[in-house]
Amino acid sequence: MLSELKIEDLGYDEFFESKRKEMNLDSFSVARITSEHRGAYELINQNGRFLGKITGKQMFNASSREDYPAVGDWVLIEELGDQAVIHRILPRKTLIKRKHGDRDGVRKRAEVQIIGTNIDVAFIVESIDRDYSLNRFERYLAILEDQGIKPVIILNKIDLASQEDLNYIMSGIKKRFKDIDVILTSIINEQGLDELKYYIEKGKTYCFLGSSGVGKSSLINKLIGKDIIKTGEISEYSNRGKHVTTSREMYFLKNGGIVIDNPGMREIGMTDVNVGIDNLFDEIIELGKDCKYNDCTHTNESGCEVLKALEEGRLDKDKYNNYISLRKEVDYYEMSDIEKREKERDFGKFINRAKKDLKKYE
Repeated sequence: MLSELKIEDLGYDEFFESKRKEMNLDSFSVARITSEHRGAYELINQNGRFLGKITGKQMFNASSREDYPAVGDWVLIEELGDQAVIHRILPRKTLIKRKHGDRDGVRKRAEVQIIGTNIDVAFIVESIDRDYSLNRFERYLAILEDQGIKPVIILNKIDLASQEDLNYIMSGIKKRFKDIDVILTSIINEQGLDELKYYIEKGKTYCFLGSSGVGKSSLINKLIGKDIIKTGEISEYSNRGKHVTTSREMYFLKNGGIVIDNPGMREIGMTDVNVGIDNLFDEIIELGKDCKYNDCTHTNESGCEVLKALEEGRLDKDKYNNYISLRKEVDYYEMSDIEKREKERDFGKFINRAKKDLKKYE
């Protein structure tokens, strides 16, 4: 029994309580999912820890991955000793998800992967020594903006950079992301760790996002005060982090904060995050309102105010290119399967024509 633990200490608040009351399922307990292991879920509430599974009815009614529980979810359960049956998922306050490829026969279909639910603040971690990219920051920011999750950028392993290089990188970040908080950290000299701890509040849920090897787990170990999460070295051959964290796991800090560690993600595919993109690229959206055509794609149309601003240097070229790339991904994701197949057939015809034309010149 966790007699001193209150359900509020796990992140439960009036939002979830009101949703529970609406469901009128008072006979079930409320618990939070802390990890997932091949269809089984570890849960916690004020009564203890449980290993739970969903009902067959839930599996039958599920139409997508989003209908299954995920780390961070609040669920209604039936307690059976140290086991539990998960009956319902409470509505989510926030949801972080990404698109990733999954082989289905010959075609590559878009699948959705849930990164975390009911997140209050997301730390986006990149390191100086690896594949540092402003565009990758922007991808994460679009996803978080869509859900109203507060983003904080963490630039890790700063001990590997000179002050001159660090100043150059910071100027680029501040120019591209004017209103985003940035924390500079180093595990080696513990720089920035106190500033990071400052963000962690009791009862709030935080997640760490980033590629493998950027130091997410090491930072969380510092916050916990123990080397609980296994970490690995960077491969000297590929300069890529080893995939030590293989599943999402929730940890509870001494100050009452709640953090979720995530496996490294080299690709962050866009899903239905139109609102996030519009908010993140509001400068481009505002320029687009004065375009000649209402359905302007800002790629090759005459009378496009976005292209005009780009040519005149009033719009950052990298930011524009990333906007076009993200917008295309979102539009493609939102297409129906029929539309996607038609688009793929048209592209196939284009390739075949190009091959025939090429043979004429051989």
